[in-house]
Amino acid sequence: MARSSAPGAPAPRPPGGPVLQDSVTAAISQAFFEELAAAGYAKLSLEAVARRAGAGKAAIYRRWSSKQEMALALIAEIVATLPEPPDTGTVRGDLLGFLAETAEVLRHPLASKIVPDLLAEAHRTPELGQAMLAVVRDPRRARATRMLRRAVDRGELPPDLDLAVALDLLVGPLYWHLAVVNGAAGPAYLERLTDMLLAALRA
Repeated sequence: MARSSAPGAPAPRPPGGPVLQDSVTAAISQAFFEELAAAGYAKLSLEAVARRAGAGKAAIYRRWSSKQEMALALIAEIVATLPEPPDTGTVRGDLLGFLAETAEVLRHPLASKIVPDLLAEAHRTPELGQAMLAVVRDPRRARATRMLRRAVDRGELPPDLDLAVALDLLVGPLYWHLAVVNGAAGPAYLERLTDMLLAALRA
């Protein structure tokens, strides 16, 4: 993935500038997410990230100018690698695939700690919250919108579908079940949730 394509990513270095080694960047990225999961965004320090990565603090500042810029760039890269919702040919298949992929992300050991913390921090820090909407929410909602519009075009969902409410409905129950209730989301649960969502979308 080209780093310069990610929102908030550092600009390419001019000719003659310092060479940024990919291995160091990868180590810093991994250390950032591990430290974020361990300490939370508010307490995270670039010094701690550098120590965990086995790098100098200067190596971080050669790539990102601040903690917020670093966080947004690295999170945007993760979001960019997530697959497009599947096009199975049926709205039920698409919804089931979308829910399965979302559940896998939310169950990740680091994500399960990072996501709730970032949501809370976004409310405490409006500037971070607005930036998070741009790098996380908007790309994900754009992908889900394309999935729903395909279903409308196929005649599987009503043409007057309220997309804003539908998008909230797609993720809200699953996030609540996994992140708040701490429930399991095996294949049988995802099948039942898919059928209930589909009934609601068609109502």
